[in-house]
This record gives sequence, structure tokens and C-alpha cells, in this order.
Amino acid sequence: MTKLSVNINKFATLRNSRGGDNPSVLKAALDAERFGADGVTVHPRPDERHIRYSDVRQIKQAIKTEFNIEGNPQEQKFVDLVLEVKPHQVTLVPDALGQITSNHGWDTLQHKDYLVNIISVFKNAGIRTSIFVDPDLEMIEGAKTTGTDRIELYTEGYAKNFKSNRELAIEQYVAAAKKANELGLGINAGHDLDLDNLKYFAQKVPGLLEVSIGHALVCDAIYLGYENAVQMYKRQLQ
Repeated sequence: MTKLSVNINKFATLRNSRGGDNPSVLKAALDAERFGADGVTVHPRPDERHIRYSDVRQIKQAIKTEFNIEGNPQEQKFVDLVLEVKPHQVTLVPDALGQITSNHGWDTLQHKDYLVNIISVFKNAGIRTSIFVDPDLEMIEGAKTTGTDRIELYTEGYAKNFKSNRELAIEQYVAAAKKANELGLGINAGHDLDLDNLKYFAQKVPGLLEVSIGHALVCDAIYLGYENAVQMYKRQLQ
């Protein structure tokens, strides 16, 4: 079954809006684990506008489930944090400084040399690597040459077009996944996946190992309860 990693950034956003420690980001991580999530994801940014670097250190010491840290490796502060904490997986995202949310994958051809070098840094430390990519066959083939263990398919395009034409929306992702499988790359996915579109995506994309979901799951948790939301997302992956 495809694994569910809960991105807890939005808990940190809410906490930071008032100061203090309510809601507790550490508790959000521990509860995600307790409620059945297969992993916890955080995406610290240089300005620490949601997840703080101190949060990352606390979470790594406390949880037993898989820990995934996303971020832009062009920030040395991020690289140093990952090498210090040593999560199970690091997901490399080509964000610009101050970017609200991730909105594109790596150009694995243009940035091949850079990716080869930075991926080797993390792999030499025993950390599984994944890189954010669009569902483009050329970019998938380029990803293979970087030495990454996995790719994370950027799914905003699928989510945006799901309601109008789900068959067309999934087409590129199926082709991308087949190519990744041929090349021996593990497949993760994330961005705008929710209770409406997740099940279809998981059923159609071959070899999908893990999805990382934050914004939609936390929004659903407000109405449905956190434990219930985690379990509902898990059921979509069965």
C-alpha cells in the first residue's frame, strides 16, 4: 500500500500567527504517528515562517516513524540541518527564497551537475534522496542521471484538472511513473492531493510508494478531527 506522510507545516503556521506553542508542532508530529500516518514531513524555509529549525531537531528525537525533510539545498543552512538531523529521506525542492509554496520541479538536465553533487552529499550520509519533478519524461530520464533514489511527482496539474477530466489529468503522471519504474526510480507524489482526488491517483499511478499531504489534510482536520482525517486519507490509499 502507498504510504501516507503527513506534512505538518500548517500547524506551525497557525502557531506562529499568535506566538507561543499552541498548537504544538511536536505534538502534531507525534499525533500523526499515533493516528496511523506512515511518516511525517516538514519543509523548513530560511525565514522559518512556519517550521522552525528547532522544531526539526525536536521532532527527529521524538518520533519513531519515517521522517522526511523537504527544502531547497541551495541554502547551506538547510544542508547543514539535514546532515545534522539525518532524516530517513530528504526531498530536494527548487524553491526561490520567500516562495509561498512549491510550484515546479527541477530541470534535471540544466541542473544535472549541481544535483549530482548535492545528492551525493546526502547519500554519503546514509540519507535517502528524492527530488521534486514535473511529469515530463525528459525530466524523469534526467533525474535518473543525478543518482537520486526517488522522484516526487509535483501533482498540482493533476489536482487542478481532476474535476473537469480525470482521465486526461492523470495521463502524464501514469506515463511518468511508467518511465520511472523502467529506470528503477522510486516514486513519491505531493501537492494539492486531497480526499477527492487521492484515491484515483493512487489507483492509476503504478509503483507509487508515498504521498506527502499537508494543507488539505490539516484543513479537513479542522472539520473532521485530526485522527479521523489521517485515517480517511489512509483509506484512500488502500
